[in-house]
Amino acid sequence: MMGYLPIEDYGVIGDLHSVALVGKNGSIDWLCYPHFDSPSIFGALLDEQKGGFFRLAPINDGLKSKQMYLPDTNVLITRFLNPQGVAEITDFMPIEDDKHQIWKHRLVRVLRMVRGSLSFEMVCRPAFNYARDEYQTERHHSGIVFRSADLNLGLTSNRALEIADDGSVTCRFTLEAGQSATFLLHRAEEVAGCDSCPPDEEVSGIFQYTVDFWRKWLKQCTYHGRWREMVTRSALVLKLLTFQPTGAIVAAPTTSLPEAIGGGRNWDYRYTWIRDASFTCYALIRLGFYDDAGNFMNWLEARCREIEKHGGLQIMYGIDGRHVLEESTLDHLSGYQNSRPVRIGNAAYQQLQLDIYGELMDSVYLYNKYAQLISYEQWVYVRNLMDWLCDNWEKSDDGLWEARSGKQVFVYSRMMTWVALDRALRIASKRGLPADTTLWQNTRDEVYEQVMKQGWSEKRQSFVQYYGGDTLDASNLLMPLVKFLGPTDPRMLKTLDATLEDLTYDSLVYRYDTVKGGAKDGLEGNEGTFSLCSFWLVEALTRAGRLDEARLKLEKMFSYANHLGLYSEEIGTSGEMLGNYPQAFTHLSLISAAFNLDQALNK
Repeated sequence: MMGYLPIEDYGVIGDLHSVALVGKNGSIDWLCYPHFDSPSIFGALLDEQKGGFFRLAPINDGLKSKQMYLPDTNVLITRFLNPQGVAEITDFMPIEDDKHQIWKHRLVRVLRMVRGSLSFEMVCRPAFNYARDEYQTERHHSGIVFRSADLNLGLTSNRALEIADDGSVTCRFTLEAGQSATFLLHRAEEVAGCDSCPPDEEVSGIFQYTVDFWRKWLKQCTYHGRWREMVTRSALVLKLLTFQPTGAIVAAPTTSLPEAIGGGRNWDYRYTWIRDASFTCYALIRLGFYDDAGNFMNWLEARCREIEKHGGLQIMYGIDGRHVLEESTLDHLSGYQNSRPVRIGNAAYQQLQLDIYGELMDSVYLYNKYAQLISYEQWVYVRNLMDWLCDNWEKSDDGLWEARSGKQVFVYSRMMTWVALDRALRIASKRGLPADTTLWQNTRDEVYEQVMKQGWSEKRQSFVQYYGGDTLDASNLLMPLVKFLGPTDPRMLKTLDATLEDLTYDSLVYRYDTVKGGAKDGLEGNEGTFSLCSFWLVEALTRAGRLDEARLKLEKMFSYANHLGLYSEEIGTSGEMLGNYPQAFTHLSLISAAFNLDQALNK
């Protein structure tokens, strides 16, 4: 291995079941298989010695490498260039449908020599179950089978494969211009063993089918504004993070990528947060992807059916809807650049976060308005949730940022409680649906008055993070976005200026200040700036009419994307990416900021 790549040096491919991270060096260093939340089979991202990888690259030193997506797809091309030759790897994972069942859970790597001649090496070294399970490597008449206790993988190629002493599989070969090599990784059946390598014509056919799938999906996009390339790439990322069998949307496909190198703020994001998925649903509706929004609504309805009588939703679930996401650490793994611990599972699933009902109801409201009227059964679930919220809104909670310092009365949670009841009342009024609207309206109004009185700090001349405190929080930038306050309300303008002064440098925004700002979240160490908050700032400036300022900050944020237009959760002080990657929250907020600024500039 050659050391850890920066997080931003990876592209991603996927099949709507899982995602693989492909480095600019030709190495696949992360793949949970066959699903987003399955144990990893390649995990060099979190331990370059033990984690496992699938590398395909020239042997020659001194080559430049570049990556690009085939336009309007999630098919990734990695190019290697030097005076002796130019070669490119096309990496993709076919999308399952009834006609292409045989290609389910496949990872395809096709290497083509464009010019000249180069020698290459392929090394496939899986590490099953987060590098905890042993495996045997067996030669099969069609290729190689890696056998572990719970999973068998087949590797086949039109090139000769060799088994190394350590159980990995290698292949060395030279290509001339016009020649190619294909490598196919798949799930191996116990009896059938390894599939044979398909002929080039069949590989070309499934490649074209995959390309056509992504382009057909993207044609639904109704955005044709100034930043179409960034917006459509973000939409493709959000689709890539969707679990096709259930409609669930994961927050990110990775775990434990650190919020500060060497620090312990390392979390598992391979689950579905009600908040994140609701915001994603909102972004997809804005762009015209109504079927995807509907699939999430179906997933959500299934979770509502599981609620015990007079109960509320969890803040997150497994992609299959499971409720228990027990958190543990993998102490045998060193972590990305020695950032420990490596976590799987997420104990925050047990937290109370009242804001989720606001994000949820905002998405339900928009879906009902622009996509499809919700059914009576769905309304009954909504009604029950709003009744529950009216009974429980005064509780302290753990907040949007999942603090582990104890419950507080968070301003953002109260604001989103108001949003939940406001949107439910709008739906009931518009459609004449039965509900205890008097209770909802009285509660909504009480929440609003309380936030205005107790969420505002005369000392800071700003809304603050929680009642009785004086810590600023970037989440308050959402007040005009959700129509809690007018964008030019004096209190909102003062909060905006305070955020610019205390939490922002250049275009980068901290969610709160853990150093001089005195924010206590129960965790050690610091973190990078939150890209989500940076895009919220752009949108708040847009709504306030400060369009030149908003546009400059948006363009600067675009400069922090990687070479493929992808973002992680956070950005460090030197512009490096931090946190899990790619991050749905970041991409959906980019869509919203670009969409609204584009509209404002057109007026």
